Amino acid sequence: MKVTWELADGQRIAADVAAGETLKDAALAANVPGVKGDCGGFLSCATCHVVVAPDWVTAAGSAEDTEDDMLDMTEAVREAGSRLSCQIVMSDVLDGIVLRVPQ
Repeated sequence: MKVTWELADGQRIAADVAAGETLKDAALAANVPGVKGDCGGFLSCATCHVVVAPDWVTAAGSAEDTEDDMLDMTEAVREAGSRLSCQIVMSDVLDGIVLRVPQ
């Protein structure tokens, strides 16, 4: 399955991602700049903040309460579609998803 990250400079990074892998782990494996995952995916930081492309928001789902609280602490401005990529798990319905990495 494929994921594409769009960077602020217009660069796009695409990678194949296995079902069950978090998009944070996939971003780290693909060396996507701006996705750090400092807490290791334990939902205690907001360094894996991404913005889900509008066409993919429904498929990606919405943030649960704890994730929602963490999104209030992101360095970049929170936007519609903002998610923590550690909380998005790759599945068939997300094949082709596009994520923007905020500045």
